[in-house]
Amino acid sequence: MGPDVPLLNDYKQEFFLKRFPQTVLGGPRFKLGYCAPPYIYVNQIILFLIPWVLGGVGTLLYQLGIMKDYYTAALSGGLMFVTALILQMTNLYAKQKTVTVERMQIQNTLTDEDEFEFSSCIGSETVKFIIPGKKYIINTVFHSLLAGVLCGLGTWYLLPNRITLLYSNIGGTVMIFVFGWLTICIGEYSLIINTATETATFQALDTYEITALMRPFYIFVFIAVDLAHRFAVNAPILEQTNQILHIVFLFLPFLWAMGILPPLDALFLWGMEQLLAFGLGGSPMSSNTKEIQRVYLFGVFRNPYYPKDVRTVTVFMEKQRRLMKVGVVRRILLTLVSPFAMIAFLALDHSLQNLHSVSVCIGFTRIFRMVWQNTENALMDIVVVSVAQMLVFNPDLWWNRSLDTGIRLLLVGILRDRLLQFVSKLQFAIAILLTSWTEKKQRRKSTATLITLNVIFFPILLTFIAISALLSSPLLPLFTLPVFLIGFPRPVRSWPGPVGTTACVCSDTVYYQQMVPSLAVALQSALAAGSLGLSLPGSHYLCRFQDRLMWILVLEKGFTYCGVNIKGLELQETSCHAAEAHRVDEIFEMAFEHQEHTKILSPNHHFGHILTPCTVLPVRLYSDARNVLSGIIDSHENLKHLKDDFIKVLVWMLVQYCYKKSKSWESPGSANKSKKGSFSENQCKGAVERSRPLREEDSFSVDTIEDWTDDSDIFDLEPSGRMKDRKEPGPLEDVPKVHLSIPGSVETQGQGVPQEMSPEDKLYRTVVLGLPAVDKGKQQEVLPRVEFSCSYSELLSIPEEWRTAPVPPSKVNEMRQRFPEEWYHFILSQLDFFHLKEKPYNLPEALMKDKALKDLYIHGVLSCCFGLFGLDNTVPAPSHVFRAYTGGIPWSVGLDWLTGKPELFQLALKAFRYTFKLMVDKASLGPIENFKELVNYLEEYENDWYIGLVSDLEWQQAVLQEKPYLFSLGHDPNMGIYTGRVLTLQELLVQVGKLNDEAVRGQWANLSWELLYATNDDEERYSIQAHPVLLRNLTVQAADPPLGYPVYSSELLHLPLF
Repeated sequence: MGPDVPLLNDYKQEFFLKRFPQTVLGGPRFKLGYCAPPYIYVNQIILFLIPWVLGGVGTLLYQLGIMKDYYTAALSGGLMFVTALILQMTNLYAKQKTVTVERMQIQNTLTDEDEFEFSSCIGSETVKFIIPGKKYIINTVFHSLLAGVLCGLGTWYLLPNRITLLYSNIGGTVMIFVFGWLTICIGEYSLIINTATETATFQALDTYEITALMRPFYIFVFIAVDLAHRFAVNAPILEQTNQILHIVFLFLPFLWAMGILPPLDALFLWGMEQLLAFGLGGSPMSSNTKEIQRVYLFGVFRNPYYPKDVRTVTVFMEKQRRLMKVGVVRRILLTLVSPFAMIAFLALDHSLQNLHSVSVCIGFTRIFRMVWQNTENALMDIVVVSVAQMLVFNPDLWWNRSLDTGIRLLLVGILRDRLLQFVSKLQFAIAILLTSWTEKKQRRKSTATLITLNVIFFPILLTFIAISALLSSPLLPLFTLPVFLIGFPRPVRSWPGPVGTTACVCSDTVYYQQMVPSLAVALQSALAAGSLGLSLPGSHYLCRFQDRLMWILVLEKGFTYCGVNIKGLELQETSCHAAEAHRVDEIFEMAFEHQEHTKILSPNHHFGHILTPCTVLPVRLYSDARNVLSGIIDSHENLKHLKDDFIKVLVWMLVQYCYKKSKSWESPGSANKSKKGSFSENQCKGAVERSRPLREEDSFSVDTIEDWTDDSDIFDLEPSGRMKDRKEPGPLEDVPKVHLSIPGSVETQGQGVPQEMSPEDKLYRTVVLGLPAVDKGKQQEVLPRVEFSCSYSELLSIPEEWRTAPVPPSKVNEMRQRFPEEWYHFILSQLDFFHLKEKPYNLPEALMKDKALKDLYIHGVLSCCFGLFGLDNTVPAPSHVFRAYTGGIPWSVGLDWLTGKPELFQLALKAFRYTFKLMVDKASLGPIENFKELVNYLEEYENDWYIGLVSDLEWQQAVLQEKPYLFSLGHDPNMGIYTGRVLTLQELLVQVGKLNDEAVRGQWANLSWELLYATNDDEERYSIQAHPVLLRNLTVQAADPPLGYPVYSSELLHLPLF
């Protein structure tokens, strides 16, 4: 996208131009997207001025000396209360009069776009349009009562005589009276008529109609100061404050419209946070001993003691051993020595020797708690106060005369916190100014003008930054352009809900779920050693490993503990995501991998970027390797051996399956009993269901196809090519002998007609693989019981239903020749049968000699080969191999039969995937020397690998279970190549960098304004485009849903740091 991407599209621009005047005036809608009758606008003006009229009645009676001021306030308030109730009742009557069907009661943020058909000046549609009404009856009464109180106190607040006593200026009195009532009218309209959408929006939905209370609340704050001044005696400070606030009162509409004053929910959370931080103990701050643990000193020069060229865990841990010793010393000093030393120092303060005042109690309670909860902050503040005490020699100075040590420490703590915020915000503002020109893709037509205005009005910009730091509110860059506003104060986490409750969960989420526990352990050591620098509540860190990006937010920090939230960003990189991730990789590589030959104290080439590298952490996670399989999957030599290897792997898997199943039997007798029971049950079941047509796969046998010749009549009782003499079938040849009926014909063939086979030909194979659905009238014959020469063979017998595949005897004979008998004997020799109480010493040899058991496995293997490869002996093509691996091969009779046996199908699919992985390993590592090595391969696949597809649910389960290795086969249809993906679980180095906290808060504040107020959700909007310095796209992703879209978000993680 080019630099001149529209900030708002045409539709959103029109929408914004209609919404913003409504916000400024508190709710009246004078700019509509359609033509409305004049009385719509007249009615809104009348309702807007009603508080002023009612307050004017009381004011007039007071000025004429008819009523006292408090009676005047009561009269105006009572009239406003009655008027508000009447208006709300009118809305309820209009809603009941109009028949509507409501599907769901969901607040529509685009209500401004609804079109109404107005019939009269006081019609129901007119009333509902102007007065939307309240959702809850209790709010109808409460807001009406509040409107009356607001009007009454507002009348008292703006009495002309009272204003004249404050300023002794008639002109000033008139200005304050007129514009003051304008402020009250705006607050009243928003409270009782129609609540405006606020630019300062914290919650996405206003469930309990709290937004309507925001503007009246701030009006009450100003009135409260005036009331305190009225009833206080000899309070010059209150008088001066009241004079200033009367003037500021006139600018409340501007502060509301610009979104500087926070909504009530954000104000409450922010106030509690500030009280906790500065009233009961400050936020933590790192000492200089932390700086030596980081890769860059103060973010500018590279630390000469930090390990160079860090790439592997072993090398890094060896080189960092010296720094770890410094970290241990620092930890002992901070957690054991410093707290007791500071307590002893504070206990000797002379302020504690006198009668304790409220200020002494507040100040020392705070610092004594802070010594333990925020040791580093307390140590810094005590040092600063002690130095100031030594430098200030004048005892009459207010610092020494009016303040005790506790209050001095409180002031120093606030000053320190606000100074750090000011510096961070200034860096953020300068970064936006510079990069808006130096980054070519950020250079817009208006850039030169905006930079010029910022330079000319730089003192005003510094004032904005100072006010933002003083309020601890974000500096909001509008659309992330160098147009700076003061955002409203909000908690350090920036979002209203608890962390970790929402995330855009997808298939990539499991990779973050697996690595977060190990990452949390690594963070414990890094935070305790000070490797992450200034880890204050509200600090943000970015971790990078291959295609994974982890966003860490510090939420709490106290004595030997830290609370963090870890988010995972999407792995499917868009162009914007990739551009910023590439810059992140450059920064980390410059810091950690390209420092072997650089000089001491080399500068940070990316100084000024919002990301500053800190350290690397050893984390147990999956490395992701992707390889192109060209030359392997398309190799004729490899594919030629694929079927033979599949037979070997399948034999091993079937034997292992039956062996594991046999562990539930104590003796072959119990197995025999189980077999007989199931056999009799099947017989009974077949007798009961004899009148019901069988399934298609049970009523079809390929044996009958070759009995028909070109000369045969389709209505003959038996095929003309049938042989007279027929050999009795063996146990493995007892498959269902069912005549194939021609669709649409009359079945005349008897069930007892003897059947014989003819040799297989090409026509047979063509018919088998392409035949459509056939008649289902024939019944399946019951298989006779297999007679084993060894009684223990029953323990390894495959299930009977796995021997019903419709394959011709010729193929069984062919499989007997291909069957790897030596491999089969080797597998049997490896079985120990420890679970049997009594067994003969030569059990493996007896099993090897049992031909019936071997025939069972021959037929089982043939059935799976028939399902996956058909009856052809040709070398499979790479496309067929891929489809077989993914389980997506085309339909065939064999596959239809195989999928009807889900357990066998899964074993066959698993065996094929093992075979494919074996083919890749043989091509990469060399041929297999002996059977023992092959078994080792298969056992490793079984125990340490998951071989399947990334889309499988089992893949995600394997990641969470931390399987050492995972393998998947993929295909790129655009490039026509096959790829292999291998995940390897190991301890690797994750790069960590600290983000500019205020840059993140500022961009999140703009995101909140842009989506919740301007509703600018365009996926190609300017403020979401890649910005390599501000990391704008990644920052938007890391925001809490619904504004951001992280694929993973942890709950609050408490990390012990002792």
